[in-house]
Amino acid sequence: MVGIEEVAALAGVSTATVSRALRGKDHVSAKAQAKVEDAARELGYVASSSAATLATGRTQNIGVVLPYIDRWFFSVILEAIETELIDHGYDLTLYNLSGGEKQRKKIFDELLLRKRVDGVLAIAVNPTEAELANLNRMHKPIVGIGGPVKGARSITMDDVAAGKLATEHLLSLGHTRIGMIGGLPNADEEFGQPGLRYYGYAEAMKEAGLTINENWVAECDFTIPGAYVVAKQLFTDLRNSPSAVFCASDEMAFGAIMAAKDLGLEVPKDLSVVGIDDHNLSEFYGLSTIAQKPAEQGRAAVKTLLDILALPNAEDHDNVEEKKEWPVKLVVRASTAKFAKR
Repeated sequence: MVGIEEVAALAGVSTATVSRALRGKDHVSAKAQAKVEDAARELGYVASSSAATLATGRTQNIGVVLPYIDRWFFSVILEAIETELIDHGYDLTLYNLSGGEKQRKKIFDELLLRKRVDGVLAIAVNPTEAELANLNRMHKPIVGIGGPVKGARSITMDDVAAGKLATEHLLSLGHTRIGMIGGLPNADEEFGQPGLRYYGYAEAMKEAGLTINENWVAECDFTIPGAYVVAKQLFTDLRNSPSAVFCASDEMAFGAIMAAKDLGLEVPKDLSVVGIDDHNLSEFYGLSTIAQKPAEQGRAAVKTLLDILALPNAEDHDNVEEKKEWPVKLVVRASTAKFAKR
């Protein structure tokens, strides 16, 4: 097996320079970096992860904690994170919390505290004070995505503002009979996202001087089938149904559009629909939506975490509370139009 000494000899540099170059350290000249990479490639050298860990105390591995892996937002953000980490020479270990509280306790109290990960990315997971204290004790930085993390860095979209912006778009088109399909209250116990998006809707309606008709507000899981069922109930009686609906996710909006179609309604002639996400199928459905760009959020979180890990002292890796508010943007497509009397 080819060792670091052979790479150094072929490249004409020291073994220390080879080590720094292959770990992507900044204080290696571009010329030396190129010579080392060429030599390693020619010799077929693959760095030993165990040797690197012994030399640096680093595993070049990041733990990613998330509640689901089979939903659009999480799969998109996970793909972006993995690609970004690989580009920077890092591995990824995935921790899925779908197994409940016992599984979560094992992950935060045991697995993340071992020397198998250098840092943690938490997607829509809000660490408790005790979980964060354990990470700090081991000098393991964590960056959250999807909600503000007390005591740690996070990248978060303002869900209230997103719900309000979506509803204001419908109001700007002259709609006053506006309903909402939102998430179940227990759908996000980490950050209370369903309630926040509903609050944005309610705030926009209040500022417009409108009273919410609770018969036009429905709750379901964040899926197409779930929204399809409740949307059919909302739209069945045309004499007493909304002319527009804000859906708390794009997949919910897809379900609403399909339900409207099956009831003989035309979108947007009979019903305007707006969602949140900018799902990769949103353009296909012609859906107006609030774009939150999860892939970009994932890449930004990786950069934040790797910048922390690049700091030389372990104490610099301790978590501090910093919230980066992610911008949201209204994308107008064909599912919304000016109000027209039925």
